Amino acid sequence: MDKKQAAMQLHDRSFNCAQSTFAAFAEDVGIDTETALKISTCFGGGMRCGEACGAVTGALMAIGMKYGSSKENNYDKTLAYDKELEFLKQFKERNGCLRCADLFGYDIRDPEQLKIVNEKGLRKICLKAINDAVEITEELLK
Repeated sequence: MDKKQAAMQLHDRSFNCAQSTFAAFAEDVGIDTETALKISTCFGGGMRCGEACGAVTGALMAIGMKYGSSKENNYDKTLAYDKELEFLKQFKERNGCLRCADLFGYDIRDPEQLKIVNEKGLRKICLKAINDAVEITEELLK
């Protein structure tokens, strides 16, 4: 199964955008799916307040796991930061913004606006964000 299919299946099983995106790369970055799902739980819905899209934060977690630094006094994070900036650039080009609330056009913290999002079927925006995030991340992790 490819990464986009894996992410879509996770999202279909009610995992949020961050979980679906990050967990699709779990094996590639050396962790198990359960751990990836737990780590990324609190990042969906723009950290539940409409900020950075969960698909974005999930992708950045995967990039950080692959290229990040864990060595003390290692200040050279250039490769990780370059990959991060390239991801953000490409995601923004495809989606117009990086914020969950901006992608929806509604403040999902407000129960009435969240109701509108659900009634209008705007959750499909999440599917596009996840697909784009996974596609971009796959290229950057090669």
